[in-house]
Amino acid sequence: MAGILDSVNQRTQLVGQNRLELLLFKLVGRQRFGINVFKVREVLQCPRLTKLPKQDKFIKGVAHIRGQTISVIDLSKATGGPAITETENCFVIIAEYNRAVQGFLVSNVERIINLRWKDVMPPPEGAGKSSYLTAVTDIDGDMVSILDVEKILNEINPVSTELSEEVIDIRVGEKLGDKLVMIVDDSTVARNQVRRALEPLGIKMVLAKNGQDALDQLLAIEAQCEYCITEKVALLISDIEMPEMDGYTLTAEVKANERMRNLPVILHTSLSGVFNNAMVEKVGANDFIPKFHPDELATAVKKWLKMDEEE
Repeated sequence: MAGILDSVNQRTQLVGQNRLELLLFKLVGRQRFGINVFKVREVLQCPRLTKLPKQDKFIKGVAHIRGQTISVIDLSKATGGPAITETENCFVIIAEYNRAVQGFLVSNVERIINLRWKDVMPPPEGAGKSSYLTAVTDIDGDMVSILDVEKILNEINPVSTELSEEVIDIRVGEKLGDKLVMIVDDSTVARNQVRRALEPLGIKMVLAKNGQDALDQLLAIEAQCEYCITEKVALLISDIEMPEMDGYTLTAEVKANERMRNLPVILHTSLSGVFNNAMVEKVGANDFIPKFHPDELATAVKKWLKMDEEE
């Protein structure tokens, strides 16, 4: 166990080509779950938790870790399962999502595995709206579920998608006409957050559930264009972590295609840091916006749409 915990920080610095590393864990029962190591700051034995009055029912308590007060979410209860009752032998995964640090209480932490995004599949269609899965994969003959953490966090503390008055500009859509903005994200919640945030700009949007879906749609649209895809698509906004094809690979595919390379790409993700800045430059993305601040996203969208029109 110590080897797993000590290696998390080192492994978060790894750069993969359409690959990811999952930290495997269990909640209540035998089902195995995974979280991308790039989101993980550290894993530690569950510390003493303090319950606060009127805290959300999914918050097990708060912990003071390295000078910071962190809310610890019972990940089993938050996904519709039974609550984790005994915390003495449990672990807390400290992770950063959408510019905030959270703790996830889990029963057991297993190991870190390296795999290809193309081996990670979207959840079964029959999972329904109540599903908290964003992807699934097979490890040693067992299905591992990758949780839609953004959905979980949004249910506990909903993210505002409202734009400030000074950012709203319906003329953006009027100038754009019938051109589309494509939004790519494997999380239904995240896709809808982006869509709602950009609606006040009056732009027309098309959605894709992962990088492969986006590339397939772009190639189909490109085939209908006379010269360049920007005749029909003005901007691509993509998450990075997605099953089948990640955002880095999607961007590289777009920029390598002669008829699509002029399409501006904004990578919009909860990942952050110098590592991402290097990868943004490497794959040729035009911008990088950490999730989720609607004004920042809308401002970047306005910037790149105007640049596209001027060209």
